[in-house]
Amino acid sequence: MTRLRSHGNLLAGNYIDRLAHWRKDEALWRTALEDPNTLFVPVWRNQSLVRNVGESLQALLVSDVRRFMPVEAEEVVLLGEFHRHTCFAVAFTTPELPGFEEAVEAHDLRGIAGELPTEEAGLLAYARAMLHWRDRHRFCGRCGTPTRAMQGGHVRQCTNPVCGEQVFPRIDPAIIVLITDGERVLLGRQASWPAGRYSTIAGFVEPGESLEDAVIREVAEETGVDVDFVDYHSSQPWPFPSSLMLGFTARASSVEITLADAELEDARWLTREQIAAGNVALPITHSISFRLIEDWYNEGARVPLREEPGVKLWRAPKR
Repeated sequence: MTRLRSHGNLLAGNYIDRLAHWRKDEALWRTALEDPNTLFVPVWRNQSLVRNVGESLQALLVSDVRRFMPVEAEEVVLLGEFHRHTCFAVAFTTPELPGFEEAVEAHDLRGIAGELPTEEAGLLAYARAMLHWRDRHRFCGRCGTPTRAMQGGHVRQCTNPVCGEQVFPRIDPAIIVLITDGERVLLGRQASWPAGRYSTIAGFVEPGESLEDAVIREVAEETGVDVDFVDYHSSQPWPFPSSLMLGFTARASSVEITLADAELEDARWLTREQIAAGNVALPITHSISFRLIEDWYNEGARVPLREEPGVKLWRAPKR
């Protein structure tokens, strides 16, 4: 039996019934729009809306969204059933954040996802991804005519009767890989990252390329290191803006580092002892990159990575 490790990654998991069979039944989901029990997941300028509850965050789910804006069926996206409520994603386009009855904050979900309840983080990611896709396909890529929403917002169709091109939501597959040579891992950093932060190697899959081939190519291009024994680990939706991170581990067959394509500012081999000593700051803990490092580290350490006092974890700026 295959073990589904991806459910251990934030933003993954069966947190919602997507109600795919509703999408072609327009009368059904239009009726749901008028149901007072229906909830809307607002996204404002690509930012997710949350509220503070004690020391934690909760997603803002709105039932009376019409108090703030008219709700057109063509401008919402059916997400599915979440905790027995039908949910739609809706974009707020006002210059200022609407005035809610409670204190509400707008944040880039990438930084705060780990502070939210797991299922709510997944719901907000789903909403953000769908609205991002919709906003970038308002015109037909084939003839330039405006498109219209169909199937609860999950299809955009060209309004030119001669064309009629249909576009479906797309994701960008990207590999992310932890390379080892036994007792060391290879981590790199981009110049734009916070000082001291290092992460695993990642890159987009190119047309006509398998996932394994993408791992081998990206590692060689960015670090000059050759790898073999590529092994799948898990995956993570990463809608920033529309990626699916496909996690792998791989064994190095060469160890000399050459930064050939200038993608990375630095790359280095690190032992568990160096990581424990805080020689580098690790990725944010709700990322698959951290999960890859953590799983490798914990396999050969007496103290788990998160309990090692000297480890440096990269954290999002404080709210």
